[in-house]
Amino acid sequence: MHHEDEKLQRGLSNRHIQLIALGGAIGVGLFYGSSTTIQMAGPAILISYLIGGLVIFTIMRALGEMAVEEPVSGSFSSYANRYLGPFAGYLTGWTYWFMWIVVGMAEITVAGVYVNYWFPSIPQWLTALVVLVAITGINLINVKAFGEFEFWFAMIKVFAIIGMILAGLGIILFGIGNGGQPIGFENLWVHGGFMPNGVEGILFSLVLVMFSFGGVELVGITAGEAENPGKSIPSAINKVVWRILIFYIGAIGVMMILFPWNQVGSEGSPFVQIFDQIGLSGAGHIINFVVLTAALSAFNSGLFSTGRMLYNLSLQNNGPKYFGQLSKQRAPRRGILFSSSILLIAVFLNYVVPEKVFIYISAVATVAVITSWTIILLAQLKFRQTKTKAEVEKLKFKMPLHPFSTYIALSFLALVIVLMGFIEDMRVALFVAPIWFGILYTGFHLKIKKVIEVSKIG
Repeated sequence: MHHEDEKLQRGLSNRHIQLIALGGAIGVGLFYGSSTTIQMAGPAILISYLIGGLVIFTIMRALGEMAVEEPVSGSFSSYANRYLGPFAGYLTGWTYWFMWIVVGMAEITVAGVYVNYWFPSIPQWLTALVVLVAITGINLINVKAFGEFEFWFAMIKVFAIIGMILAGLGIILFGIGNGGQPIGFENLWVHGGFMPNGVEGILFSLVLVMFSFGGVELVGITAGEAENPGKSIPSAINKVVWRILIFYIGAIGVMMILFPWNQVGSEGSPFVQIFDQIGLSGAGHIINFVVLTAALSAFNSGLFSTGRMLYNLSLQNNGPKYFGQLSKQRAPRRGILFSSSILLIAVFLNYVVPEKVFIYISAVATVAVITSWTIILLAQLKFRQTKTKAEVEKLKFKMPLHPFSTYIALSFLALVIVLMGFIEDMRVALFVAPIWFGILYTGFHLKIKKVIEVSKIG
């Protein structure tokens, strides 16, 4: 098993690990989903992202504590298996695969929206299909090239966000591109106040805010193969979290200062809308290119993760042996192609209900990612319980304020699930989740039954 796992190692450096996690988290949630969250909370959405960011930091530190002590490729699926039991490992691995399938559906859906900015006559489903085929092809070429390819892919959007923040500050403070008239900060409070929809608006926006942060836990999967986990994992986790907070709060803050929050629509990216309104010639096209790249980058990361997770599940005897074989290029080709074929569902949904696809997919993905985060926190609690006082003292990357921080984060995730029940378009996920868990429960027990029968024959 260990020998097989080594075949898939990519030798990712710290810069690769950080940018892959950053790239996975800065995608559709920021560039497209932010318009929906802004409508929910108004300028107070900044508070939502700050709260969500602090919870994410807690989850990542829980993962980091285990990953530094036990750096394994299976990451939290492996920890779940070890500390919460075989079913928890099975459920985590398959749910994480499912999450990236669903996120992938969201990414190729909005790729269609961005292409419509230039070519309104091209149907969304056709763009989704082209993107699916192209990114699948890239993933099948070469495993070694993935780290570098995704690094530069992610760098485009990181530099674009920094540029957007700096350009926005130039317009706000000095009136650059606005006839020398500084816009000022009034848009943050003149349109119904800073909290136009009250505390309720902040609470409901937290659901989509948490969806936006999905992907940061990729650090756990990639960092499991780092040469020096004691240094690279703490560095990656601490830096990724505060960078994401700066990008989200900085970019959205600038966005709402430039443009009244109640006029930020959901027709394409709010980034593009704002620069078009300001009148910077060509900026809308540049930003649209960047957000399209961002969607493709996050989709590329996601598809790679699905192939990898199916490969790992196969090695742990939690998935079909079929997925345990690598191609000549050392890529988990069978897992990638299987995931890609499932993603065709998104193409079909874009054909049938293009206007509702994003919100439905976001809802299902939110439940899946919250399940993964919950299991990380529960595994960390059990991980600590197995340690003596002396062993806890020796932990190199201790979870701050344990166990209180873990319980607070778990309570927050439970609150998000409850809130989903009050949002009509999000409610669909609460029906999908029990069906999915039921399928996994049945599958796991059929697997156990088969193992028992085989051992009896043996």
